[in-house]
Amino acid sequence: MRYINKLRHYGIFIVFLAICINLSLISPQFLTISNWTIIITQVSINALLAFGVTFVIITGGIDLSLGSIVAVSGVTAAMLAHPNTYPLIVPILAALFAGLLIGAFNGFMITKSKIAPFIVTLGTMTIGRGLALILSDGRPVSNLSDSFVFIGSGKLLGLPILILILVIMFIICSVILNKTTLGRYIYALGGNEQAARASGIMVTRVKMMVYSISGVLAGLAGILLTSRITTGQPNAGAGFELDAIAAVVIGGTSTSGGKGSIGGTMIGVLLIGVINNSLDLLNVSSYYQQVVMGLIIIGAVVLDSLNQKSNY
Repeated sequence: MRYINKLRHYGIFIVFLAICINLSLISPQFLTISNWTIIITQVSINALLAFGVTFVIITGGIDLSLGSIVAVSGVTAAMLAHPNTYPLIVPILAALFAGLLIGAFNGFMITKSKIAPFIVTLGTMTIGRGLALILSDGRPVSNLSDSFVFIGSGKLLGLPILILILVIMFIICSVILNKTTLGRYIYALGGNEQAARASGIMVTRVKMMVYSISGVLAGLAGILLTSRITTGQPNAGAGFELDAIAAVVIGGTSTSGGKGSIGGTMIGVLLIGVINNSLDLLNVSSYYQQVVMGLIIIGAVVLDSLNQKSNY
């Protein structure tokens, strides 16, 4: 039984490693530094969203507003990032604040109204999309400063800035979950909310914080996406929340809460990126990517369900 539990725990990593080994044998280009730089750069935005929603799902919640927060934050940043207007820090802080506000609103409505997170964040998803269209007047916001564009396309210490930001946020999120009191409260809340409340944990405060964290990370993702495509698109981020949630579930975070890790989420993100990249290298139609992802998600949920049943 001990070995079975270890296999379940490290299963996603084993699958990821096996896929990488097979792909390296099929395509010599797969293991090159340039190809892996492309993969990690491409998944960096989804990874930030996935990190944020990992906090939420561990508490037993869900956040469907991520894509809309990306759009609102991106448009907000673009409106303030024109040349010779504001310092670079202004659009960055404004976009992060926009993400924080929407995330905090999600947390407030969920805790105070007792409405299911699915319903609240579904409504916020629509509100956010509307706000992005209102702010931009339904048109892309362009003419961004070189310093802002540099965030998404430049390099520092020989590495793309997107990858450096990804590494920094991975470390910060891992520390929060594994080394802080908040992290312990998040796991306790997801494991048993009533027991967590009875033990003195401020459940409302913890939920507010996890949705705020998710919002801020989505705001950061909006900044990076806008910088990378050099325009603030009001329709940006459509469907991003599904990709992020998929990565979290594939990475082993339990949909019923109480279990998960940032490391597992990162493996889930990379697995999605590797599969998409490998299909491109093998000249397989992109239409098959969605089918493969859907099958992997269903498989991950089935395994999680079996694991939950075995624990009882």
